[in-house]
Amino acid sequence: MNQTFALPIPSGHGSLEQYISTVHSIPLLTLEEEQEYAQRLVSHDDLEAAKKLILSHLRVVVSIARGYDGYGLNQADLIQEGNIGLMKAVKRFDPTRGVRLFSFAVHWIRAEIHEFILRNWRLVRVATTKPQRKLFFNLRSMKKNMNALSDEEAQTIADDLGVKFEEVLEMEQRMTGRDIALMAQNDDDDEAFAPIDWLADSEYEPSHQLEKKSAHILQTEGLQHALAQLDDRSRDIVESRWLVDQGEGKTLHELAGKYGVSAERIRQIEVKALQKMRTHLPMQ
Repeated sequence: MNQTFALPIPSGHGSLEQYISTVHSIPLLTLEEEQEYAQRLVSHDDLEAAKKLILSHLRVVVSIARGYDGYGLNQADLIQEGNIGLMKAVKRFDPTRGVRLFSFAVHWIRAEIHEFILRNWRLVRVATTKPQRKLFFNLRSMKKNMNALSDEEAQTIADDLGVKFEEVLEMEQRMTGRDIALMAQNDDDDEAFAPIDWLADSEYEPSHQLEKKSAHILQTEGLQHALAQLDDRSRDIVESRWLVDQGEGKTLHELAGKYGVSAERIRQIEVKALQKMRTHLPMQ
């Protein structure tokens, strides 16, 4: 597809439930129809055929996106990213290879959602290598229950995914935000010790004071300086999506309605703004 076209989905001004209901009402294509539209796209760059292929597979994106609940990101945003992956799959689909578009598109949909999560999950880069990314996206499903991993379970996961034992434990702690009990469980036991008993008060140590000052600069002056480098629209998008209390951030579709552009355009502005901000944030 040498030309570009807007993603043929509802505008997003309605509810997510309405969107999901809409995409599930779109009929699936038969094998013959899929082959015909794909061939028209390849041979004639037929955008109407591309639209038919995309529309019939939007429900696949919804199904896949639902598997990524629990990362603190808006479901509508995950679906939007998955739709971008679907468009990339349609663009690259070869109907002569004997594979259904559904099977081919799953990889592209998941890849786009993965990248979105890694860019934005708590604004922290939690995985930098391919094995670590594999660990990030498989750890939840590989755990047998909600309890902390035992050493044996952690080692098994490490062996299966080709990462270090310590990386499994570190990733689990990052993803669960697990707290450690500092106080003894039984206050009446004079012989009981807890981690807090071994901790020195470092509040007034020079290194601690410098660390606090650096963190304060990063969170206040540094952040404001980075935001000041953005134009008004970009700044509003970043603040509305990431600098509000958890659960109150705007979705791409909500901001698209506010500015009268597509959700994909909002996503592009957001990515560019975050990249620009990183170049102006002080290094810790």
